[in-house]
Amino acid sequence: MTMTDDGFALPDGFLMGASTSAHQTEGGNTASDWWAFEQLPGGPVAEPSGDAADSYHRWREDMDLLAGLGFNAYRFSIEWARIEPVRGQVSRAALAHYRRMVEGARERGLEPVVTLHHFTSPRWFHESGGWTGPEAVDLFAAYVRTVAPVLDGQVRYAATLNEPNMLALAHTALRQGAGFADFRTLEPADYISEALITAHRTARETLHGLLPGVRVGWTVANQVYQPEPGAEDVCRAFAWPREDRFLEAARDDDWVGVQSYTRTRIGSGGPLPVPEDAERTLTGWEFYPAALGEAVRHTADVVGPGVPVLVTENGIATRDDARRIDYTAAALAGLADAMRPGGSDGEAGENTAGSGGVDVRGYLHWSALDTYEWGSYGPTFGLVAVDRETFVRTPRPSGRWLGEQARAGRLAVR
Repeated sequence: MTMTDDGFALPDGFLMGASTSAHQTEGGNTASDWWAFEQLPGGPVAEPSGDAADSYHRWREDMDLLAGLGFNAYRFSIEWARIEPVRGQVSRAALAHYRRMVEGARERGLEPVVTLHHFTSPRWFHESGGWTGPEAVDLFAAYVRTVAPVLDGQVRYAATLNEPNMLALAHTALRQGAGFADFRTLEPADYISEALITAHRTARETLHGLLPGVRVGWTVANQVYQPEPGAEDVCRAFAWPREDRFLEAARDDDWVGVQSYTRTRIGSGGPLPVPEDAERTLTGWEFYPAALGEAVRHTADVVGPGVPVLVTENGIATRDDARRIDYTAAALAGLADAMRPGGSDGEAGENTAGSGGVDVRGYLHWSALDTYEWGSYGPTFGLVAVDRETFVRTPRPSGRWLGEQARAGRLAVR
């Protein structure tokens, strides 16, 4: 790996692509707990998912677009509620559908990075107690065994759970009657965090036993906690139950996913508001592309040098695609600096945290398409725009720009 006048040359086999999730793109996920949550009369969800981007039927078109843009990887998820819409009743048609997706990615030169659980569960699982129910771990392990043939021989990277720290926060918020706005200060309940860690470890061992060639990890929402002067101890205490606990649980994994968008400043009393003069994205987050490099370094420090990193989500919700390019370019510059031993130009050997360069295996942008963002279609993250009426897909300039770098095998950074 080298830094040249043309940018930062990526290692052989580096994955460059984009991510989506099933519920956010497929549409019609009627057997899931989130679908039921969206339909609650007077509930907190302003806009239900409905047809989403209709990717359940249009996945071939989506993959064709990504491959045509120049990407070599696509992260998507399998929907448990489609595989097992009723407890104990497995849909062979759904299994065949996701197997075709995996094979379709391979046929198009896209490495399939497959997430087994991306926030949504079957409604029956939720009604039986969800992740803290008495059979939760066994039920999830049984689902993993059911979908193992979908991965067999085709998938190298599998994530058990997406953002378990956010899952734990959501569970705690619902149990306490808190709103999603309280996520900044809410602390996940210990019992749900431990339940998710146990489910992950059991699923990892299940997959290792069935499919030794599959590399198993999970993805963590990285908040990039930054202490104000004198608040270092407060910051460490604040970060552990919300992020570092879940990173520590990945120390025996085959890889860990970094999902980074912005930073969280911590003062003596906890999280601070976004500075008044800061640029904000459509989600209200601070425009802070340096978060990615900082998140990758922090993850490597906590997990250790033996666990490679995949950037499984990084992006920005904006109506100004030029700002998406600006954000992504700056984020990739930070990523390159984190990967480079010593943070300086020159030849790179093996990239490990121990040698000064983080072992990063890929960058998967969030998101491939404009997606359903858990209550609203307003925040547009996609490299590809989706018309909400016709479902017509239109690649944005940012998608072409990032695809060109993927095709060239180098990041346009100095």
